[in-house]
Amino acid sequence: MAVDLFTPLTLLLNACLAAVVARRVLGVPVGWPRTILVGLFVTFSIGSAVTSFAEMAGIVTGGRFTVSLSAAFILIGLVTAWVFVLGLVVLVVLEVLAPTGTLPSPLDLLTGWKARRRRARRYAQIMKIAVRHGLGGYLRGRRRTDPYHGTAKIARSLRAALNEGGVTFVKLGQMLSTRRDLIPAEFADQLAALQTRAEPEPWQDIKAAAEKAVGRPLDEVFAEVDPEPLAAASVAQVHAARLLDGAEVVLKVQRPRARTQVTADVEIILRLARRLERGTPWGRSLCVFELAKGFAAALDEELDYTVEQDNLRSVAATIEGIAVPEIHEELSSGTLLVMTRLPGTPVGAAGPLLAGFTAERRERIAHRLLGEVLRQLVRTGIFHADLHPGNVLVGEDGELGLLDFGSVGRLDTPTRSALGMLLLAIDGDDAIAATDALIELLDRPEGLAERELERRIGHLMARYRTGFGRGGPSGMFAELFRLVTAYGFAVPPQIAAAFRALAGLDGTLALISPDIDVVAAAREQGRALMREAVEPGAVRAWLEERLAGYLPIIQRLPRRLNHIVEDLEQGRLSINVRPLAHDGDRHFLNGLVQQIVIAVLAAAATLGAIMLITADVGPMITPDIRLLAVAGGALLLVGFVLALRSLALVFKPR
Repeated sequence: MAVDLFTPLTLLLNACLAAVVARRVLGVPVGWPRTILVGLFVTFSIGSAVTSFAEMAGIVTGGRFTVSLSAAFILIGLVTAWVFVLGLVVLVVLEVLAPTGTLPSPLDLLTGWKARRRRARRYAQIMKIAVRHGLGGYLRGRRRTDPYHGTAKIARSLRAALNEGGVTFVKLGQMLSTRRDLIPAEFADQLAALQTRAEPEPWQDIKAAAEKAVGRPLDEVFAEVDPEPLAAASVAQVHAARLLDGAEVVLKVQRPRARTQVTADVEIILRLARRLERGTPWGRSLCVFELAKGFAAALDEELDYTVEQDNLRSVAATIEGIAVPEIHEELSSGTLLVMTRLPGTPVGAAGPLLAGFTAERRERIAHRLLGEVLRQLVRTGIFHADLHPGNVLVGEDGELGLLDFGSVGRLDTPTRSALGMLLLAIDGDDAIAATDALIELLDRPEGLAERELERRIGHLMARYRTGFGRGGPSGMFAELFRLVTAYGFAVPPQIAAAFRALAGLDGTLALISPDIDVVAAAREQGRALMREAVEPGAVRAWLEERLAGYLPIIQRLPRRLNHIVEDLEQGRLSINVRPLAHDGDRHFLNGLVQQIVIAVLAAAATLGAIMLITADVGPMITPDIRLLAVAGGALLLVGFVLALRSLALVFKPR
C-alpha cells in the first residue's frame, strides 16, 4: 500500500515542480490546472522519450551504455529539456486559443453546473426569440453591413424581441430609447413604446415578500392592505395600505423572483454585448459592452430600493411647489418601500379632471412644472429624470406631485453653469455662445471644426426659434444629439438624463395644457433663472466663496514671485520635463523593450544553433553525433524557449 501511494505522489510532485518551472519560464500567470496537467504530460512522456532516443541513437545497447557516462547524461538531459519545451508549446497554444480566465475552473465546473444549465436554457430561449424576429444574424456577428439600413423594419423587430424577452430586456430597450445620441431616431421611437406592465403576482407571494422585508406579519404593521394592486410592473407591484394610526400609505413591493431573473439576464446581456463588440464593426463603434455595463449598474441600483430612498430624500430637500412622498424608513428596506400616499391622479389618466379646469389654470400648472424642472437642472442639480405622464400627479386643487424616484439625475456645478449658459444663448439666438457652452458642457473632441459646428447650431436655433417644430422638444433634443455625435462629442449619462427629462416632460406638458407655448415658457423661465444667478448679490456671494478658498494661495504669492525673480537673476531657474512620468507609459515602454530584446535573442540563438548543428567539424561523442550538434541543440532549445516567452507576452491578457 505504501508503494502504491508513493508512486502517484511522486508523479504529482514532479508535475507540480514542472508546472512551477513552466510558469517561471514563460513569465506569465498561466492557470494552475492546465499547467499541472501539462506537467503530468511531461512527467509521463520523459521516460518513453529518453528510452526511444537512446535506442535510436545507439547510446544504449542490450541494457548497457555504448558511450561515456558524461556524454549519455548530456544527451539524456537535452532530450528531457526538449520534452519540457514541448509541454511549454502546449501551454502557449492553450493560452492563445483559450486564455487563462476565459474558461471556468474545475471547482466552478463541479459547483456551478446547475446555474450554467439554467443560463444555457435562458440563452437558447433568447436566441430563439432573436431568430424568430429576424435578428439572429446580428447576434452571430455575421451582418457586417450597417444595421441601420432598413431601420424601420429592424427597429420594429428589435422592439418586439425585447418586449418578448422580459423585464430586463424591456428596461434595456427603454434605456437605449433615451440615448438618441447613439441610436437613430427610428430605433429610439420604437423602443420608447416599450412598457413594463405585467400580470399581477398572486397576492400570497407578494404578501410573503413584504412580510420578509418587514420582518413580521403585515397585520402587526398595517391596519389594512388592499390585495388588488394600484399598479403592476415586471419588477414591482404597488398596493394601497393604511397604517395602524390611520395614515394612508402605499407599498412598493419587489417581486420575489425579480432579482434572480434580472441577474441571470444581465449576465447574458453582458456576454452578448462583448460578442457584438468583438464581432461587429457597429458594435465596436457604439462601445456596446460599456453601454451594457452602465445598464447593469443602473439596473442593480433600481433593484435596491435604498437607492430610491436616497433619491427621494435628495429631491425632497431641493424641490419647491411640488409634492413628493415621504418615506417610512423604519418599515422600508432594499425590497420594500412604504411611502405616504399623495392625493391626485396621474396626468396620463387625468383627462376628465383637467377638462374641468380653465385654460388659464391649466397653463399655470404647466408653467409651474416646467419652471421647477428647469430650476432643478440649472440651480439645484438634482432632478427627476423620468417625467412621463404616469409619474406626475395632478390634484383636484391643481397641486402637483411626483412619483417613482428610481431614476434621478445629478449635475455638478460646472455642468449646471454650462447648461444654463446654453439655455441663455439659445434664448438670445447667440450661436457663438451656444457653441462655447456646448463645448464646455461636453468637452472638446479632437479635431473639432468649430466654425462649422457654430453654423450648424445657428441653423438649428433658427429652425426652432418660433416653436419646437415637428416632433416637439424631443425632436429638438434628438436633432441636438445627432449634431453633437456627428462632431465626435461624447454625451455623459447624466447630461443625457437631463435631456431625457426635458424630452419626457414634453408629453406631460402637452396633456396638462395643449395650448402652452413651450418655447416661450422655457425661454422665460430660463431667462429668469439665469438673471437670478447673475444678480449682484449672487455674484458677490460666489466671489467671496471663491476668494476664501484662494486666500492662502494669494498670501503666499508675493513670496513665490520673489523666489522666481531671484532664480532668474542668479541663473538658477530650470525646467524639468519628464516625458515618461506616468506609470502606464513606463510600463508600456518597458514591456515593448523587453519583447524586442527577447525576440532578438531568440533569433540570434536560433541562427547560432543552425550553424552549429550543420557544422561538419568537431569531435564526435557518438559514432553519429558531433559535440557541436549537441551544443547547437542546446542553443536551439534556448532560442525556442525565448520565442515561446515572447509569444506568451504578446498574448498575455491586459
